[in-house]
This record gives sequence, C-alpha cells and structure tokens, in this order.
Amino acid sequence: MKTGLETNTHTEVVEDNGGELADWEETQCEQLDSLLQERREPLCSLEATHDQTGRIDKAYPTVCGHTAPVLDIEWCPHNDHVIASGSEDCTVMVWQVPEIGLTHPLTEPVVALEGHTKRVGIISWHPTARNVLLSAGCDNLIVIWNVGTGEPLIVLDDMHSEVIYSVCWNYNGSLLCTACRDKCIRVINPRAGTILAERFKAHLGSRPSRAIFTKDGLIFTTGFSRMSERQLALWDPKNFEEPIALQELDTSNGVLLPFYDYDSNVIYLCGKGDSSIRYFEVTDEAPYVHFLNTFTSKEPQRGMGFMPKRGLDVSKCEIARFYKLHERKCEPVVMTVPRKSDMFQDDLFPDTAGPEPAMEAEEWAAGQDADPVLISLREGYMLSRGRDARGPRRNLLAARPKALRQHSVNSQEPKRNEPINMELLSQEPQRNGNKIPPPVPPKSPGLTSPAVANATTVPETENSSPSPSDTNALEVMQQEILLLKKMINKQDTRIANLEEQVQGLNLWTTKTEPTGSV
Repeated sequence: MKTGLETNTHTEVVEDNGGELADWEETQCEQLDSLLQERREPLCSLEATHDQTGRIDKAYPTVCGHTAPVLDIEWCPHNDHVIASGSEDCTVMVWQVPEIGLTHPLTEPVVALEGHTKRVGIISWHPTARNVLLSAGCDNLIVIWNVGTGEPLIVLDDMHSEVIYSVCWNYNGSLLCTACRDKCIRVINPRAGTILAERFKAHLGSRPSRAIFTKDGLIFTTGFSRMSERQLALWDPKNFEEPIALQELDTSNGVLLPFYDYDSNVIYLCGKGDSSIRYFEVTDEAPYVHFLNTFTSKEPQRGMGFMPKRGLDVSKCEIARFYKLHERKCEPVVMTVPRKSDMFQDDLFPDTAGPEPAMEAEEWAAGQDADPVLISLREGYMLSRGRDARGPRRNLLAARPKALRQHSVNSQEPKRNEPINMELLSQEPQRNGNKIPPPVPPKSPGLTSPAVANATTVPETENSSPSPSDTNALEVMQQEILLLKKMINKQDTRIANLEEQVQGLNLWTTKTEPTGSV
C-alpha cells in the first residue's frame, strides 16, 4: 500500500434540523448515510441518497418507529435496502427501505426483536450468513438473532460482568471479539458458548477501549494508558501475554474508533471530537503496524460512517470514503490513490466481499463456516473521456474493410468505403497568426447528401442494413470526433486571446519607448 493518498471533502451533503446526537457510552460510531436527529419525539433516523446534497427539508420523511432514542444502526451487508437499529426502548428493529427511497415516514418495522431488559447500544450483522444479527445491551447480554424467524439463536448471558464497549465478528463469522468495561478483551466462540482467549488490562487506562479482528485472525485494539495517553496495540489471540505491537499516539480524551479494510489491511482511526483521521497498515514485518498518513480538517467530528468497498468509485482510484457527522450536516471524506493510467487498478481493488451470503442462518447455527463470497469491482469500473465500458470492446482496426488496408499501403487517394481518417483530426493544425478551420473528412464520391457525406460509409449491397457492431463503431467514432472538435475550438479561442494580449503588449511598448533627439 502506497502512502501517497489524497483526500477530498465536500461540505453540506446532508443537513438535519435536530440538535444533540445520542451515542453509546459517548463513543458509539454512527453508520453511513443516516443521521440521528432528536426532536420532541423519540430519536429517529433520516435516510438520504448519495447524490442528494444540500439542506434537507424539515418535512423530509424519516424512520421513526422506536419509542426512545436510537443508539446504533447498521446496514445489512446482504441487502442494501435493509437496516437494523437498537434503541433505549430495549428493542431491536429491522427496517426495509424502498428502492426509490422514503416517500413517507416509515413507522412499521419488518420485524421487532425483543429480548433485552436494558437499552441496546450495539448492532452488528453477520458477515457471511443471511439474516443473522447480533445485539448487545446494558444488561450485559449478547443476543444473536435469526431475523427471518424473529427468534434468538444464541444468548450469551454469563460472559460479561459489566457494560460491553464493542463487539466484532471475525472474517468468516465463526468467532467474536469483545471489549468490556472490566478492561478485558475476550475471544468468544458463540455457538459453543465458550471463551477461547482472554486478556485482562490490555490497556491500563480507565477510559473505554475498542477491539476488532484483522483478516489474519489477529486482534487490533485501541485504548488508554495509565497516564491517559491514547494507545493502539496488535495482539495474537494464541498468545495474549504480550502485544505484537504497542504504540502511544497522543493525550486526547476521545475514544479511537477503528475502521478496518479487509482488502488492503489498512486501519483508519477516528476519534470523537478529533478533527483528524489517522491510517495505518498492518503487515507481517516489524513494526507490524505502520503509520501511513493523517487527514486533518478544521471541524471536529461527532461521529463517523464507513462506506463498503462496493460503493466506492474505482474509476477515480477511491480506496475509502467516510461520512463525517457534524452537528447539522454530514460531510463525505474521500481518499484516493493518484494514478496516471485510466485502466482498472488491480493492486488497489482486489476481489472484495459481495452482497451474496455464503450460507443461511440455519446452516451457521448448525456449525458450518464459510468465507465471504467475493466479487470483482472491475464490472463497476467506468472509463473516462466518455468511452463505452459496457460489454466486451471490439478491435476497431481489425474491423476495417480489406480494401482500406490495401489502400493504406498502395495509394494515398481516398477510396470508396473508407472511414473517416481519425489521425487528421487528432493532429493540431499549424497556425501562423491566422485561424485555420478544422480539417474536413474526405468526401467519398457519389455522396450528395450532407448528412450522408459526414457519416462513415459501408459497403453497399441489396437490402443491406447496418449491423449492431457497425452501429456501435459509428457511435464511438462520432463521440471521438465531437471531443476532438471541442478541443480544437478551445485551442482556437486560446490562440485568439493570446494574440490580443500580444497585440496590446506591442502597442504599450511602442507608446512607452523614449524618443531620441537628433
């Protein structure tokens, strides 16, 4: 992973009209695209599309089915229109957002999951199994639900004695990693109901900590030292005695929230109240956690959302996109790796987890495991300069008529059925102070109509009609001609402006020259 990342921000993407933002223990991170706004009624979520920018109207429809403030939300990785929410009303609700977006307030969930006795502050979908949802609350319970039936699959009620700060699935969803107020980091097998590994006081400070799995099965944690310095650490759950790497960052009070990219092994650290995003790369070489760079802005963030890889613009080499939550707006932060080539960058975008689940909820509960179903991002790649990226592209040179190929060697005289010479249009005309009109394509003999004279000719046969491949080739050539004409017109305008400036400069020089006396 190269460190030459560029970041772009676009302000005022979504603005809400609410006030304070509720969170989980003052550190829970909000998910992408949704703002939590508090009015006189209980907290609700606001859903908006990526291209819907500017101020949101006060009457904009919301998802408002909870009877108390919402503490956490998460989009389903296997259905882009399903979102789950946990609330202080002790319930978990799953919502189906219409494909066209919200046209009226959504008050009835698809399913309401009731099993917690205190507020629910953590929601997490299973990465590979369909309809498997995890919830954790202040009752120190972890409940794994089958959303399809609305019933709990697993209830872990005797593993945590205090409030759970974070819960994370591993890559294939077979294990859980939790951080708790009792300063313990635990690795749990949820189906067996056992703790496989446990580390007490992974960070000695009293402030909350966070823990996530890496793709290789290591555990990355953030926390505080005894002197309240913010720390990050990398652990091997098979040997929890000493960390593989431990780094101290600064003395800020905000809890560091880790966002992990499985494809590039890059971890982004965002602190609530900070105005910066640090990112590190995890490797198998010392010092194992390598600092890459820092993105800094003027305003602090109140929350942060992370866009999945499937939603990134790969044609612009966009490797990460965050949604930075302010008091009244949501601002995207785009991170790109500059590349000169317009081709798809395989090293930046390896196959990533797709929306297709690898198994059903019943199969996972029965003990099966499976890695995520990977997809290629190449199909979502859009070529620049208006090129057609749909379907396999033909070799236009190989499709030229045989007579044309012979003409290019034996003769310079234009022949019938010869397509437009693109090389003439691509060359910039030489000008000596006078404007020269753009070159005109050679006129084929026997063509009298102006419309036909500007088109690519095809061999004439009885009752012949152009094939779809020839039509596509013609469209591509016409687009190239339009682009080249625009380029020539811009150069004409620029030359005229430069000539005027030179003329004015010559006049000014003539007026200011001193006249000598004879």
